[in-house]
Amino acid sequence: FPRRSMTLSPAWQAFTAEYSLTPEQCEQFRVFDELLARENEIMNLTAITNPHEVLDHHYRDSLALSAAFDCTLLGGIVDVGTGGGFPGIPLKIKYPQLRVVLIEVTLKKCRFLAAAIQTLGLENIELFTEDWRTFLRKTNYPADLICSRASLHPDELLRMFKPSSVYKQAHLVYWGSRHYVPTPEEERFLSHTVPY
Repeated sequence: FPRRSMTLSPAWQAFTAEYSLTPEQCEQFRVFDELLARENEIMNLTAITNPHEVLDHHYRDSLALSAAFDCTLLGGIVDVGTGGGFPGIPLKIKYPQLRVVLIEVTLKKCRFLAAAIQTLGLENIELFTEDWRTFLRKTNYPADLICSRASLHPDELLRMFKPSSVYKQAHLVYWGSRHYVPTPEEERFLSHTVPY
């Protein structure tokens, strides 16, 4: 893969130091970044294409989960509406012990994700290509966290807490904008917020 200029930039070096990335993890991020940039020229994986903005708004944003949870102690996460693989793939690169399930229904995005997983040599990461409600009805993955970067409205995500759901004991982590105001129903389930 041709190297994008971001790889050697001070911003990239700061990111590497901030998250104490190993040389292998740095290389995985570099390869993933190249795959993302190349595929984004063919299809719209993300509207963010500037290398420094990808670093901040996708990679750093995904790893911001570590501000709220000790990710080294987590066993499994489910990434709802992962799109281009966020936050699931950056979290898997940084915390290889995680078992990750990526939920994505768009076929072209699923093809990209499958190729990225194979190219990066990631293990214990799985694609679920049906919708969220089907996931809740048909699966029973060991999951500590259900993550969503604003891919579904919170009231839809709260279905995981229904009495019949096998995921009702997991934590729901929702990346919201600074303008997000929970509804009274959502407020009942809110344990805490972490600004970053």
